[in-house]
Amino acid sequence: MKASISRSALTVLALALALVLAIYHGAMISVASAFTAHAPSISAGSRTTGGLSPANQITIRKSAVEDDVGTTLSSSSASSAPAPSSSPSSSSSSTSTNPRNGGRSTEEIATELSSGKTPRLEGGATVDFAGVRDETSRSERALLAARELFVAGAGSSTGSSSTTGSLYGRNEDGKRLMGINDEVVSEVGREVGYFASTYDEGTVQGCADWLRSRAPRGMFMTAEEGDGSAGEGKKVGPTPAQIETYTRLLTESYEESGIVTAAFAKTFYLGTKLMSPPAQRAIWAIYVWCRRTDEIVDAPRSPSDPDMLSDLSQWEIRTENLWNLGQVVDVLDLPLLDVRINYPKLDITPFIDMVRGMLMDIPELGQDRYLTFDELHLYCYRVAGTVGLMSMPIFGCDDGFTEEEAKEPALSLGVAFQITNILRDVGEDATTRGRVYLPLQDMEKFGVTEQQLFDQRVDDNYVALMKYEIERARMYYDRAKRGVPMLSAESRLPVQSSLDCYGKILDKIEENGYDTLTKRAYVSKWEKLFEIPFSWYRTQDIAKILPLPWDGDN
Repeated sequence: MKASISRSALTVLALALALVLAIYHGAMISVASAFTAHAPSISAGSRTTGGLSPANQITIRKSAVEDDVGTTLSSSSASSAPAPSSSPSSSSSSTSTNPRNGGRSTEEIATELSSGKTPRLEGGATVDFAGVRDETSRSERALLAARELFVAGAGSSTGSSSTTGSLYGRNEDGKRLMGINDEVVSEVGREVGYFASTYDEGTVQGCADWLRSRAPRGMFMTAEEGDGSAGEGKKVGPTPAQIETYTRLLTESYEESGIVTAAFAKTFYLGTKLMSPPAQRAIWAIYVWCRRTDEIVDAPRSPSDPDMLSDLSQWEIRTENLWNLGQVVDVLDLPLLDVRINYPKLDITPFIDMVRGMLMDIPELGQDRYLTFDELHLYCYRVAGTVGLMSMPIFGCDDGFTEEEAKEPALSLGVAFQITNILRDVGEDATTRGRVYLPLQDMEKFGVTEQQLFDQRVDDNYVALMKYEIERARMYYDRAKRGVPMLSAESRLPVQSSLDCYGKILDKIEENGYDTLTKRAYVSKWEKLFEIPFSWYRTQDIAKILPLPWDGDN
């Protein structure tokens, strides 16, 4: 009872302080849900080599795989991690046969897991899998084949997808911007990018030329060094009238990115309004890239459709060319090019790694079962931890901290968010997608079967399993909290708010009796708003001396 009174009293004070903060920012109080909390559902991926610097690219050539892609490879064994312990935070790697892991062989999985960089932390590691991939795997070779086919000029075999795509909106052939489909148009309420129909292609490319001219010298290869027309070639500069036009086009492109973000991630979009205008626009641009990547594989078509791999390969090539050459294809590429220039530390690696996470979800090429938490950890990094790494240069670090120091908490937050998503959606994933993300070793430990998930049957064993996984998720949230003070002052509230509000999903799972098979844990808008003042308080120095009573040692 005393704790409730204390919380009520602090609520009044914190609400007043938060109101002052919101007025200062010129924005209404809203839940600042971090980008990873609204990362797109993951479905597919592709391959790259050119986009990564040698220091960031980890190429693996030691798995033993023989399959129907047409190449027989020599083998080399991968190292194994220690056996699992009873602690929910411990992780393990195993080469035991998993007959239901989709198209990824046990050897492929073990090889990639053995290559992550593992900080030594209490309670288990947050593994950095940046740039890790097995080029000999069936999925990598399938995407490589699709890439080579596209580069050779074959492109889309059926013409049904947006392989060529539109410059803006929807062209006379009915093609849209790549990664924009009926679902996106329906959610936004109109054709995306149609605002640019008043500009011609020369204006879009002229804007890209103008942006490249503002880039630090050496950021982009010249046309002679690369294989395109972009770069640092000596060209006549734009006139003042052209610069005015390019500025207007870029501004409208950013605004369109914000509209897409708001349509798919409403609370996150409102949260970005607590950031500085340059930072919020940068996050919108990154979100739209992730959304388009997801929609390339979410378009209504068969997972075995060759156009999917062709489109993913083209999308990856486009991303590489934007990073290396400063090239753009359509108007929604312009904001990301501007972000690339304004934030030189923004690395391509997490973008390409996210594509690898999508690849892990493709039927017959990816993985639909995870034997150990180590295997799931790799997936969590690729689909969620990557977004934290994309956002770090935008958020910035406070004086005395480096991005390298803030990296582990960012990765931990991604893992925490993705575990939360998985626990919330166990029933939906099993019954509608036939997927089981819970580590099979954990399920076996607590006596939970796959059939039980499909039957949506909650019993004491399932409750015990959920308690175990929730404890693991909260451990990663606790690690992520350490990184908030490392961020620049203006970035702490959005990140802390997302951490607090998304973590409340775990509370809702508990309130629902740990039933995530027939019930969906949901945090209402008002509950998120109620949490904001406490999130703000936690970002203040006084919270180190006088923490909130219910925060304990956190």
